[in-house]
Amino acid sequence: MYQKLVRKEVMGILEKEVGSFLDKFLTPIEKIWQPSDYLPDPSSEEFKHDLEEIQTFAREMPYDLFVTLIGDCITEEALPSYESWLMGVEGIDQEQKVGWANWVRAWTAEENRHGDLLNKYLYLCGRVNMREVEITTQYLINDGFDLGTSMDPYRNFIYTSFQETATNISHRRVGTLAKQSGNGKLAKMCGVIAADEARHAKAYKHFVAKILEIDPSEMILAFEDMMRKKIVMPAHLMRQSGQKAGELWGHFSDAAQRCMVYTGQDYINIMKDLLDEWKIEHVKGLTEKAEKAQEYLMKLPARLQKITDRVSTPDLQFQFSWVKS
Repeated sequence: MYQKLVRKEVMGILEKEVGSFLDKFLTPIEKIWQPSDYLPDPSSEEFKHDLEEIQTFAREMPYDLFVTLIGDCITEEALPSYESWLMGVEGIDQEQKVGWANWVRAWTAEENRHGDLLNKYLYLCGRVNMREVEITTQYLINDGFDLGTSMDPYRNFIYTSFQETATNISHRRVGTLAKQSGNGKLAKMCGVIAADEARHAKAYKHFVAKILEIDPSEMILAFEDMMRKKIVMPAHLMRQSGQKAGELWGHFSDAAQRCMVYTGQDYINIMKDLLDEWKIEHVKGLTEKAEKAQEYLMKLPARLQKITDRVSTPDLQFQFSWVKS
């Protein structure tokens, strides 16, 4: 007979392995790259030349691509919200200095470097209204977010598996486009950030795979629930001066779609990859309800493909307050 497990119990089982997760998926602080490794050194004789190079390439970046880079930076800068959210997830005790609380701190500490690096780059590039970018960032942290996960660890691990993969794609594509235009410095910055995101995505996918072994039916049901709601990006409440929460997100998404940095097709491809990664089609020992959820998940990519094929992206560029005229 199927026995429903309590989330906290499952998290407790996995918590015994958190030390190995840290070693496998994260990099010691003394060894990992830092933002200053990729930024020009103000004390160097080459600083003026490096600064001119950064500013020249920034001026030449296509508008939509440049806006997408800024939005990626703002998303990364909202790390305080992500850490505080995950610390409240069932099975995570933030008063502890070990276990899951240690993972959340170490993961967000690695992630925090991304916003630091991109923020300094944007400040130096001379094309950005930094005050408006800072207002958007402050609003994003102030407004908080609802990821549709509640405090359920299963849903949160589904979400982070998806979202970390999406941010890997976004940073990697910006870096590729920058490299094609000769902007080697920005390409390297985006490349190292993308590599971090790929490593983090691998970690969260691993957590889901482990839970599928322990509590398959409940994990399948959590996956179905998240996909029915659709995965919203953490910056979905993005706004700029004079706007209400969320008003800017659609314009930012359109810009990313137009420059082919992150598209509706990418959403579908990520889902297909997760279905394959977790071998969802072949999970056995499910409840009747979970079997129906499994069937829904396997059919979903084809349904989404039909919708995506009919959707067109607006051609009109929105004027973001982030970019100096």
